[in-house]
Amino acid sequence: MTYVVTESCIRCKYMDCIEVCPVDCFYVGENMLVIHPDECIDCGVCEPECPVEAIVPDSDDKATDWLEPNITRKGEPPADADEWKDKANKAALFSPEPGKP
Repeated sequence: MTYVVTESCIRCKYMDCIEVCPVDCFYVGENMLVIHPDECIDCGVCEPECPVEAIVPDSDDKATDWLEPNITRKGEPPADADEWKDKANKAALFSPEPGKP
C-alpha cells in the first residue's frame, strides 16, 4: 500500500505533508502535489497533516482516479519511433499527460 494525493490538493498545495514525510517522496506539480509510489514507505504520517484531506491510502475508493495505470504487456511503439530513437535533447517534448498502454 502507498498513499495518493487526490483532487482536493489541486490549486491548494499547502505542503504541510512535506514537512513530516520521513523519505521525501512528495513531488510538486504545476497545481498540486504528488507522492511517488516507489518512494512512499506507507507510514501514513502525511495523511492527517493535509488540511484539505487530499491524501488517502491507495486502497481507498477516492484514490482510484489518481493511480497510475499499470501495464503488464508490451504494446506497439509509435509509428515514428525509429525516427526519434537517436535524437538528442528531447526533454522539451516531455508531456505530463497520461499515455495509452
